[in-house]
Formats: sequence, structure tokens, C-alpha cells
Amino acid sequence: MAGDTRDRMIEATVDALRRRGVAGMSFTEVLRESGAARGAIYHHFPGGKGQLVAEAAARNGQDVRATLAALPAADPVGFVASFLALIRPVVECSATGSGCAVAAVTIASGEPAENASLREVAATAFTAWADTLTERLTVSGLTPDDAAGLATTLLALLEGAQVLCRAAGSAEPFDRMADTALDLARSRYS
Repeated sequence: MAGDTRDRMIEATVDALRRRGVAGMSFTEVLRESGAARGAIYHHFPGGKGQLVAEAAARNGQDVRATLAALPAADPVGFVASFLALIRPVVECSATGSGCAVAAVTIASGEPAENASLREVAATAFTAWADTLTERLTVSGLTPDDAAGLATTLLALLEGAQVLCRAAGSAEPFDRMADTALDLARSRYS
């Protein structure tokens, strides 16, 4: 049962990071959303908020990587279309105030050592995502260099779309980006 409490706390932290970022996330919110007792914080996360946030961002990064690894890789254009369909609900949520838990830790405020540790967690997650996308795009027929470039572009599209859609309060910026990304993929990789 302790593992369940720990997992619920991590899941609640991922949700809090998406909605409020590191600075706005509170233990009270995590406890309320996870149903954990107050004493569970330091029992499961003796390093406090920094440890909880780092583990939540790392877990979210692993979950996203697994989802990306399952994308079909029949051809590059189809892959881009599948990627865009996968991320659309995420970007739509960002239009109403939710964001990327991994990106949230890159802009954390706090002690420099803790920030460096959180940036390392984010860098590890983003690198794993890029490597996974690169592998899938290589399977779809691209050269490793083209696959790596497109993988980085797709991740930049995802993260940038979340920021633009949050600012706009709508998914319209994503729709424009998605149309352009598909047009570019068709013109370059068909």
C-alpha cells in the first residue's frame, strides 16, 4: 500500500506541475489530490519538495517516452501526422492553463543547486524523447541525421505550441503549426 501512496503523490505532483509549475505547487495540494497523510511527504520523499518534483518530472518523462515509442513508424509523413494527433489533446489542455510537467522544472525558481538538478531531470527527459522520436523516424525511412533534426523540430513544436496556446487561450496556434509541419514533411519526406 505504501507504493500506492507514493505513486499517487507522484501523479498528483505531475498534475500540479502541469497546472501551477514548481513555484505554485504545494504539499497541501499534493496531499489533498493524492489522499496521502501529511507524514507521507518526508516518509516517501526525505529530500522534500525538490525530491518529489524531480521524481515526478522524471516519471512523467518516462511515461511520455513510452508513449512516443509506441507511435507507428510506417513512413515519415504518417509518423508526423500520428505525432500531431497524439499531442493535440495535450496542447488543447495547455490552452486552458495546463502545461508540460517536464518543461515546468526547467524554469523552477529556488536554490541554484536544486535548479541544476531539476534542469538535469528535464534534459534527461527531453533527450530520451528526442532519441525515441529519432529511432522511430529512422525506422520510418529517414536517415539518422534527418530523423534527429525532425525529432528536435517536433519537440520544439510541442513545447512551443503549449506556450503559444496557453497565451492565446485556444488551440489555434497549434492548428497553424500542425498544418505547416505536415506540409513541410510532405514536401521534404514524401
